[in-house]
Amino acid sequence: MNRSIKSVLTIFICVILVFTSGCKNNTKQSSANPLIKTNFILGTLIEIKVFDTKDEGIIDEAFSRISEIESKMTINNAETSEVILLNNEAGQKEVKVSPDTFYVLEKGKYFSELSKGSFDITIGSIVKLWNIGTDYAAVPQQAQLEEAVKLVDYNKLVLNKSEYTAKLEQKGMKVDLGAIAKGYAGDEVAAILRKHGVEHALISLGGNMLVIGGNPNGSPWKIGVQNPFDARGAYIGIIPVKDKTIVTSGTYERYFEEKGKLYHHILDPKTGYPVENNLISVSIVTDFSIDADALSTITLLLGFEEGFKLMESLEGVDAVFITNDKKVYATSGLKDSLTIVNNEFKLQK
Repeated sequence: MNRSIKSVLTIFICVILVFTSGCKNNTKQSSANPLIKTNFILGTLIEIKVFDTKDEGIIDEAFSRISEIESKMTINNAETSEVILLNNEAGQKEVKVSPDTFYVLEKGKYFSELSKGSFDITIGSIVKLWNIGTDYAAVPQQAQLEEAVKLVDYNKLVLNKSEYTAKLEQKGMKVDLGAIAKGYAGDEVAAILRKHGVEHALISLGGNMLVIGGNPNGSPWKIGVQNPFDARGAYIGIIPVKDKTIVTSGTYERYFEEKGKLYHHILDPKTGYPVENNLISVSIVTDFSIDADALSTITLLLGFEEGFKLMESLEGVDAVFITNDKKVYATSGLKDSLTIVNNEFKLQK
C-alpha cells in the first residue's frame, strides 16, 4: 500500500480501459449519465461508477469500508494497523486481529502454499529494502538482501481462526499485504453495491477492475487490456465480461533505474531481486478480486509455462499473458472471446 502518488495515477489512468459507448437508457438511470465518485485510498485513485441509482450515500458507504480496511492493513499508520502490530511482535507473541485482517492473512497464506512459496506474504522484509514505488527506491546491498530472504517463510505465519490470532514465529519477519489487500477491498465494495440493489456498475481500484452485471444495454462490458509497451490508454485487446473482476499486473507498472538497469516491483521472495522471465503482463479474470490480485502476481513470478498450467488448472479462472516479444496467450475460457486490436501483438493458438 506504500505507493507514490505518481505511480498510482499512472496505473489508474490506463492499466484497463472501459468502453461504455452505445448504451441505451433501459435502466433506472441512463448509462450515459452514471453516478461517478472518486477518492484516493489504499495508495491508489479509486473510481466507482454506478448506472442505476443516484444515491451518493451508497458510494460513500463503499469508500468508508475501504478506509476501514486500509486502517487495519496499512504499513503507514502504527496507531491503527494490525499488520504493523503483527510485524512488531514477530518472534514474540501472537496478536489479536479483526476478521477482515485474518481473512486476508488466511487467503495470503493459501496462495503462498498454492504457489509453493513463489508468492509469499511474509516478503515484507525484502519489500522494505527496495522501497519501489517511493522516492527512496534503491538497490539494496547484497548482504542485506541475503538476510532479508532468510526472514521470508509463510510456514512461520501461524493463524488461529477460533481466536482470530496471528503470529510470526521468527523475529524480524514482516507480512506485506500489498499484493492482496486491494483485491479484498474491491470485493467488499461490490458486496455493498449489490446489497443496495445495484445491478450495473464499474469499480476501479488502480489495476483492479470489478464489473457488476453487464452494460445497461444488455451486452457485456468490454474491458481493454493495456499495451505494456505503449503510453497509458493504448490497449492490445478487448475482453467482454459480466459480473467479473479483471486484475492486471505487469513489470512495467512500477520500477526505477539505477546505473542503466531497470528494477521493477515484482520481487522474487526466493532471491530478493525482481523476477526475470519472459512475461511482462498478466490479466486475471475471475469472480473475486482478492483471488485475481494474488494470482496476477503469482503468474508473473512463475513465468509463462508454469503460470499458464496453474491458471488452466484452477476452476473459474482465466488469464491473458503478454510476453516480452509481444506474443499473447489466453487460457481456454478466453481464447474465443478475447479480441486483439493491435496488429503488433499475435494471439497464439
